[in-house]
Amino acid sequence: MTIPRTAPLDELRLLVVVDNETDTLSSVDEGVPQIPEVAHLTPRVPTSREHAGHPGKVVFDRLCCACHGFSVLATGRREGREHTVLFDVGPYADVWRSNAARLAVDLAKIEAVFLSHWHFDHSGGLPEVLAAIAEARKKAGVAPVLVDVHPDRPDQRGILLPTGTMILLPEEPRLDVLEAAGGRLARHADPHGLCDGFFFGSGPIDRVTAYETGLAGHHSFRGDRGEADPLILDERFLAAEVRGRGVSVLSACSHAGVVNACLGAQAEFAGVPIDLVLGGYHLGGRAMEARIEPTLRDLKERIRPRVVAPGHCTGWRAKGAFARAFAPGGYGPSVVGSMYVLRAPGA
Repeated sequence: MTIPRTAPLDELRLLVVVDNETDTLSSVDEGVPQIPEVAHLTPRVPTSREHAGHPGKVVFDRLCCACHGFSVLATGRREGREHTVLFDVGPYADVWRSNAARLAVDLAKIEAVFLSHWHFDHSGGLPEVLAAIAEARKKAGVAPVLVDVHPDRPDQRGILLPTGTMILLPEEPRLDVLEAAGGRLARHADPHGLCDGFFFGSGPIDRVTAYETGLAGHHSFRGDRGEADPLILDERFLAAEVRGRGVSVLSACSHAGVVNACLGAQAEFAGVPIDLVLGGYHLGGRAMEARIEPTLRDLKERIRPRVVAPGHCTGWRAKGAFARAFAPGGYGPSVVGSMYVLRAPGA
């Protein structure tokens, strides 16, 4: 039985702070609720010269930097109230902080950081980013930032390649380090609401499809013990419903499968359509590319989202397939600095 944990929002804004790609020039199809980086940056930039009555503004020295990772700032509004959650932070604190400054992010308004899973390209920047947020919130006289993590934390992870070499990610941030940085730690393995029910954090993602079988070659290490761990069961998604539009799903890497994540959201928000699916679909790499066609088929036939917004680890082959299938009008790929604005009708 579905337990209601959230109530529909009047508006949801999703700002991409870290992603693998930058692209502020491509056109956006009619009906795709995506604002390019330059479009929401330009109004904040002062005029530096005028020509024939036209204001001139320098913006291309203020664009965000891309790197291999993912982070989204999610802000929900309902009946005049707002809450903000940071979904992952990416690998490098300096990239996150410089991009956040370019995007004029008010760090004091970030009430919670939700970590999708323990992988360095999502968690690596946590200690320094938390410290910056904690300092800003302390100066503003508001409560410490909540850090929402899965309790099953490995020490390190990596992928065993067919060549026999294991590509290791750097070690994961320790929980005591996160607390020392000023975070108020919350360990959640089960589904739960965040920020007065504005957002929904998933529990374990059920593996329903036959082809979404995890990440081939993936291993986890705890102390000196390493073991194959293709399923990465600590992965979670974040979701929010906008009244009259549907449920937006943030799936950072989709190791559980982006279709499985969306099926999980459908189960939690029974009868509510899927609106935007934002994040990494993890269909890059030879072993994963065989899943592109069945993923595309199920997204179109079973999930039927209003907009697909693949980024991070999706891979160019999958992005091309999704663009052919969902554009025009249903394809708005994630790139750093872009913003998705989802509003209820009449809001």
